[in-house]
Amino acid sequence: MSEKIIVGLSGGVDSSVAALLLHEQGYDVECIFMKNWEDDGGEICSSAEDYNDALQVCEILGLPLHSVNFSQEYWDKVFAYFLAEYKAGRTPNPDVLCNREIKFKAFLDYALQLGVSKIATGHYANVEETPSGFQLLKGTDRNKDQSYFLYMLSNKPLSKSAFPIGKIQKQEVRQLAKKAGLPTAGKMDSTGICFVGERNFRQFLERYLPEQPGDIISNEGEKVGTHDGLMYYTIGQRKGLGIGGGHGKSNSPWYVIEKIMDKNNLIVCQGNDHPLLYSNIITASQLHWISGAAPDAGKQLAAKIRYRQKDKTCKIEPVNDDSAIIYFDEPVFAAAPGQSVVLYDGEVCLGGGIIEPYVN
Repeated sequence: MSEKIIVGLSGGVDSSVAALLLHEQGYDVECIFMKNWEDDGGEICSSAEDYNDALQVCEILGLPLHSVNFSQEYWDKVFAYFLAEYKAGRTPNPDVLCNREIKFKAFLDYALQLGVSKIATGHYANVEETPSGFQLLKGTDRNKDQSYFLYMLSNKPLSKSAFPIGKIQKQEVRQLAKKAGLPTAGKMDSTGICFVGERNFRQFLERYLPEQPGDIISNEGEKVGTHDGLMYYTIGQRKGLGIGGGHGKSNSPWYVIEKIMDKNNLIVCQGNDHPLLYSNIITASQLHWISGAAPDAGKQLAAKIRYRQKDKTCKIEPVNDDSAIIYFDEPVFAAAPGQSVVLYDGEVCLGGGIIEPYVN
């Protein structure tokens, strides 16, 4: 009997081609569509459309499609944290937590109970077995590499996971989908919150965190505007500040550099080259190392502080088992507390942690 693999089919082109490739390689493939957000009556949730696309893909490929609802798990394990972080003035990355708690835990556990050997997803990443365990590697298509979002995984889920498109360029993925006649071949990539869908983010957040207006203060102490609530802004943000009326010494745009929570003040500076926007040193907490062991202190590594950012060379200095200081060779732009910093040794994703304000 051929090896049985269950593909998490999202209704997008990447997971569609993941299922296609495994099917062509002779695996016993079944697909599961995960519903992880209950429709709330708005135009913002595309789960019905995505399910229909997934169903069409499975009909063309002759594969069974199951549906499972992880909405409660998503709310408890991902969304509650997401809201708490925004309320605290931080900028979380729900996709990272979503992968750890839903795709590679709830979904993986569910699939293993069905007797499969592995699960597969449409991530642009690779996994490799070594004598010391499983490693997470960057995707071959550097413009689409998604290892950043997978850094919280450990050896167990990696040992039970496959990334069929990890060594393929995005353009080829679309070509394979088109050749197979899949309806997702030309479908645009999702840019929305993990599992919540495409939506106006500000309007969505307002449903859960009402406005709390306050002052926008320049780094020189001048009031230059008002904001609607600190949770609606992130470090490094330029658009949507509404600062005008001749404030500032030039026509350069304003950027968010800090949030003073106890005073409800949003601190801004002018110009994207302002030194207050850049950091040579950041602190990371909630550290997770895929191998189970931290890299050697002082070793030359690389890091990303946001998805699709170019690697920045750095060194790490552990503070304790849960936190470390990261020293960059060159300043990084707008390190936002709550976001993830992910570390690499060449192709290998080592793990990472959550960015915290650095205090001398």
